[in-house]
Amino acid sequence: MASRGKKKTTMAKLAREGRLRERQLDKRAKKDARKRAPAAADGPEYPLDGDERGEGLNDAAVVPSLADA
Repeated sequence: MASRGKKKTTMAKLAREGRLRERQLDKRAKKDARKRAPAAADGPEYPLDGDERGEGLNDAAVVPSLADA
């Protein structure tokens, strides 16, 4: 049987507890997002060829030498 006595929890305490629950939910959501992010960012779906990896950038046709400037 529930007591019909005076309520002892203040509105300030109830508000603090509510904010705490909200922060905990936000924190849990961020943590879950971080866990899922590496799985989605494993890499591209196709292999990169040499130009996309930056190879061949030192060719004379691509990068003119400073003496020509």
